[in-house]
Amino acid sequence: MMDEDKGGDKKTDSKRYAMPISSLQKAGETSVLIIEDDKFLRDLMMEKLAKEGYTVYGAITGEEGLKQIKDKKPTLTLLDLVLPGMDGFELLKTLKEDGTIGNAPVIVLSNLGTKEDIDRAMELGAKDFLIKAHFTPAEIVETVKKTIQESYL
Repeated sequence: MMDEDKGGDKKTDSKRYAMPISSLQKAGETSVLIIEDDKFLRDLMMEKLAKEGYTVYGAITGEEGLKQIKDKKPTLTLLDLVLPGMDGFELLKTLKEDGTIGNAPVIVLSNLGTKEDIDRAMELGAKDFLIKAHFTPAEIVETVKKTIQESYL
């Protein structure tokens, strides 16, 4: 698991996003931010994604996640909706309204799963919506890989 900024190469977002994903992965620049207040699930997903070669960051609250999105500019964010303080819906709304933060894809990973919750998250800019109980960690990793491939190629 990697929970600290690597520093070093300071490429602009447009250059980084223009690179093929295979180049991003080889350069160790493909990163995933997991905003999840459940320590077990957050640590499990961080470990699984790190084993796949991603640089992985974790956040417990929406505020902390928003700060990391601004600072680290992850390639993709996995976002829980039920968080202490700023919830996932508020974070999605902030990302949508503030075009300066970035436009990396966000996958919602939540126990919420009503049609209204899914529709609201998608309208606020989520790329996908996964209900935790319906997906294994391996399936979540595959969805992350697929979403990154589709979003950056």
